[in-house]
Amino acid sequence: KMAAGEAAGRYRSTMSKSKDPSGLLISVIRTLSTSDDVEDRETEKGRLEEAYEKCDRDLDELIVQHYTELTTAIRTYQSITERITNSRNKIKQVKENLLSCKMLLHCKRDELRKLWIEGIEHKHVLNLLDEIENIKQVPQKLEQCMASKHYLNATDMLVSAVDSLEGPLLQVEGLSDLRLELHSKKMNMHLVLIDELHRHLYIKSTNRVGQRNKEKGRISSLVKDASPVPLMDVTNLSTPRKFLETSQFSTPGSSSVRETSLLEIKEDTELDPEENSTVFMGILIKGLAKLKKIPETVKAIQDRLEQELKQIVKRSTTQVADNGYQRGENLSQENQPR
Repeated sequence: KMAAGEAAGRYRSTMSKSKDPSGLLISVIRTLSTSDDVEDRETEKGRLEEAYEKCDRDLDELIVQHYTELTTAIRTYQSITERITNSRNKIKQVKENLLSCKMLLHCKRDELRKLWIEGIEHKHVLNLLDEIENIKQVPQKLEQCMASKHYLNATDMLVSAVDSLEGPLLQVEGLSDLRLELHSKKMNMHLVLIDELHRHLYIKSTNRVGQRNKEKGRISSLVKDASPVPLMDVTNLSTPRKFLETSQFSTPGSSSVRETSLLEIKEDTELDPEENSTVFMGILIKGLAKLKKIPETVKAIQDRLEQELKQIVKRSTTQVADNGYQRGENLSQENQPR
């Protein structure tokens, strides 16, 4: 017993000196290796067993004394371990879900971008289809406008249609015939406008003068006025020349009356386009400008100027002669040879 006590004391002193449990093992190995006798080894073995048995008894006593605290600590540790394990599993699942969501969001973003691009393409295609549908109706509408002499609307419609057919719709093969037709009409449109312009410049204006003179002649015959035939009163007549001369009174820093009037000219589809000859000629000039045919118009007016003036003189001479002859007939019937 004393030997066992000494061994236990030696082992405890060894353990107190070294906190490392391997120190005790090294001490035992050294003791066994230095002893040559089997009996010493058995004695050492017995000391070790005695020491371990005492440690077991001390451990059991401590367990009995602190059973409740130990049980609570073990349960708490188990609970904490379970919570940590569950938390790790949940975090792992959350990470997986986040990765999945990220992947789905990327897919959704690509889908949304694709749908957005498709929407723009479809919208553009619908606009082109609407434009094609409207352009197909241009020949019929153009014919109606030309028949009613609404030349500005016809010019705008024709120029816009040709620009579309030779621009955004150039690759549409089904519109090739319509493109050729409208392009040909655009190339010849200015000829019609120039003819109308000459008609109003030289024929319409002189006809109005003749009509006024006839009316004066009728009035004078009704009141039996024997005075000579009055001269034509053209001082108050609204002619293109007077319309243009208003620009002389404009100041250098301001826009001229002629330019302002031409820019503000608009075509009313409800009224007779030829009711106001000056406005109608302004519409014709505006249409020619849209067709970019002003140089051709100026050249045509210069080329036909002499011929048209001769025609005015010829018509005026015939008119005066007819009026004089008619007046002479009326006077002779009244026995007034003069």
